[in-house]
Amino acid sequence: MNNNNFRKSGLAIAMAAAMGASTGASAAVEVYNQDGTSFSVDGYFNAFYVNRDDKLADTRNSDVKMGFLPNTIGFNFSKEVGDLTMGGRSSFWSTINDSLQSPTDTAIDVRQLYATVDGSFGQVLIGKDFGLYARSNIFLDEILMGFGSPGAPTGVSFGNIRTGYPYPNPSAQITYRTPDMGGLKVAAGIFEPANTTPGAQSEQSAPRLEAEVTYSADLSGVALTGWLNGRSQKSENATTSVDSTGLGYGVRASVAGFSLTASGFTSEGDVPVLISDTAAPLAEEDADGYLVQGSYTLGANRFVLSYGETDSDQADFETENTSVAVFHNVNSSFKLVAEYNMFEQRTKSTGADAADIDTIALGAIVTF
Repeated sequence: MNNNNFRKSGLAIAMAAAMGASTGASAAVEVYNQDGTSFSVDGYFNAFYVNRDDKLADTRNSDVKMGFLPNTIGFNFSKEVGDLTMGGRSSFWSTINDSLQSPTDTAIDVRQLYATVDGSFGQVLIGKDFGLYARSNIFLDEILMGFGSPGAPTGVSFGNIRTGYPYPNPSAQITYRTPDMGGLKVAAGIFEPANTTPGAQSEQSAPRLEAEVTYSADLSGVALTGWLNGRSQKSENATTSVDSTGLGYGVRASVAGFSLTASGFTSEGDVPVLISDTAAPLAEEDADGYLVQGSYTLGANRFVLSYGETDSDQADFETENTSVAVFHNVNSSFKLVAEYNMFEQRTKSTGADAADIDTIALGAIVTF
C-alpha cells in the first residue's frame, strides 16, 4: 500500500521531528485496509501547567493550557486506482485555553482539508494545508512539542513564531511534490493570495507562489538535512502596490545523540508572524530572524537549548526568545515535558520594552 497521506501531513512531520527518529513516533491507528483502500485516524493531546512571570506588568499567573501544538485529531484515507494512489486528510485543531471564556464552546479550526494524487511523477495536493514558506523552519523546531513564547490568551503559545521564523499558515493551494531524488525533494505551488492593500480597486491579479527544496544525506554517520523555501505575491489598489517576498533556510546535523539546528528567514512587505488580509495597506519594509538550537538525546530523555531573534521594521519590534527544555518519553505514545522560557520584546522606533516574560511550563503529551 503506497499510503503517503499521514506521512506527509503537517502533524506527522511535526511529531516525527520533535520526537526524534530513534523514538519511533506514533503512527495513525489503521481502521480499515482492504482491496487497496485504507482509512486511519491519528491524534495529539496535551496539557501544560504554566507559571508566568510578567516583569513589566509585575504580575505572576498560573494556568492550565495546551502547548505550542494544539490538541488535534486527523483522518486519513488512501485508495489505489490503477497506477495512481488517491488520498486525503482532514484534521481538526482545538484549543483548551478557552475553558472559562467559552466554557462549552471550544474553538475548533480545520488546518488541513486536502486530497492527494500520487504516482511515479510525484504528488499533487489540492485543498488546504500548511504553507511551504518557513515549513521546515517550524516543523524541525526542537521545541515544537513544548510551549515556547507567550501567545494569545485563549489560543496557542507562539513557540518561536516571531522569534526566529514566521508561521506557515494553512492556505488554499495546489501544490506539486517531486519523488525523492536521492535525498532531494522539491515542492512548489500556487496559493490563495492575501489582500495586503485594502481600499478602492484592490486586486491580487496573480496567485501567491511558494516553494521549498529539501535535501537529506548521511555522511559517515552524520545525518544532514538542509532546506530553502520562499514565497512571493503582489497586491495593489488604486494608489498602492505591495510586493511581499520571503526566503527561509536552515540546516540540521545529527550524530551520536547530538543535534545542532540553525535556521533563519528574511522578508519584505510581510509582517513576520503570518501572512493574511490586512486592515490597512502594508509597507514594503524588511524583517529578518534566526533560530539556533542544540539537543542531546540520552535514552528516553532529550535535552534542548534554543535561542531565536526577529528584527522587523514592518511590525516595529525586536524580539528574542530563550528556551531550556527536557522531553522524557515514557513510551512511544506518552511524553512528559519541562520547559523554562524567557521572552523579550522591544519597540524599534522608541527602544521601549514591550514585553519581558519568564515562563515555566510542565506538560504531558499523548499521541496515537
